[in-house]
Amino acid sequence: MEKVKVLVVGGTGYLGQHLLQAYAHAIPNANGNSFAFDLAFTHHSSPPPRPLLDAIPSSIYFQVDLKTGVGFEAISNTFGQPDVVVNCAAISVPRACEIDPANAHAINVPSSLVQWLQSFEKRTTLLIHLSTDQVYEGEKSFYKEDDIAVPVNVYGKTKVAAEQFISENCPNFAILRSSIIYGPQTISPVPKSLPIQWIDGALAKGEEVQFFHDEFRCPIYVKDLVAIILALTSQWVSEGKQMQLLLNVGGADRVSRVEMAEAVAQFRGYDTSLIKPVSASSVDRGVKSPADISMDISRLVQTLRIHPVSFEDGVRSTFATKARQ
Repeated sequence: MEKVKVLVVGGTGYLGQHLLQAYAHAIPNANGNSFAFDLAFTHHSSPPPRPLLDAIPSSIYFQVDLKTGVGFEAISNTFGQPDVVVNCAAISVPRACEIDPANAHAINVPSSLVQWLQSFEKRTTLLIHLSTDQVYEGEKSFYKEDDIAVPVNVYGKTKVAAEQFISENCPNFAILRSSIIYGPQTISPVPKSLPIQWIDGALAKGEEVQFFHDEFRCPIYVKDLVAIILALTSQWVSEGKQMQLLLNVGGADRVSRVEMAEAVAQFRGYDTSLIKPVSASSVDRGVKSPADISMDISRLVQTLRIHPVSFEDGVRSTFATKARQ
C-alpha cells in the first residue's frame, strides 16, 4: 500500500501534536480511512520534545523559518512533495499581534509555504489551513462563511489576508475558520494556557473568579477538529477532485465565558457562586475583541457529515482523557 505523505506545519503546538498522533494511529480500512500515512512535521526553534517523538517514532521533522522559508528545501530533498499539508502555525495571541503587527503578518500569512508548494511541478498538494472565527466583526450571532469578514483586531486582519493569499495562489485548499480549541493536554505539554484546564485551576482555589458574560464563541473539541482534518485528507486522496473549501469549524454550542465556566464547575462539583459575571468592556486587554463570533456550522455538517459534540460533552471528554493519562 502506497503511503499518503502528510506534512504538519507547526507540529509541536497544541493542535499539531494531537493531529500527528491521530495520523500516526490511523488504521487503514477503519473508520472510513483507507490509507496509511507517511508523516513529517515542522518546528521553529527548540528541538521537538522527546515524548512527542516517542509517540510518533516513524515521523521525521524539519526546522523551518516561516518568515524566510529556510528549511523547506530540506523537506523537498528528504521527504518530497506532500499529498497534504496542514498549516497549524500561527501567532494566535491577539495581544501579541497588536504589539508587533509586521511579525504577525509575516507568520500568519503563509507566503513562504505557498511559494514552496508552487515550486513543485505537479499541483497535487492539498493545503489545509487553520484560520479563525476572529475574521468576523462580532455584531450578530451565527455567522455564515459567506458573511463579509470584518476583523476588529490585527490578528483577525492577518488571518483574512492569509485566506485571500491562499485562495488566490493555491489550486487546492481547505480553509478552516476555527473557534477556541479545547480538550486534553498534549503528550508533551504546551506552554500556553488551555481553556478548560485554566478554568478548572482557577475555580479549584475556592475563590471568586470573573468571567465575561457578553462574549460568545462556539468552542470546538480538539478531537472533532482532528476528525475534520482527517476526513478532508481522506476525501482529497480518494477522490482527487479539485478542492476549494471554506468552512466554519466550531462546536455545537454558542457559549459565553460564564457558561464555559459553569459547565466546568458543574462537572467538577465546584460552587458556581464563585463565578462572577462581568462585561468584557470592564477589562482592558490591550486589544479589541469581537463580542459575538458564534458560527453557523451547517456547511461543515453537510460537507463532511461530522457533528461536533456539545460543549458539555467536550468538557466531560477532556476530564475523562485526563483521568486515563
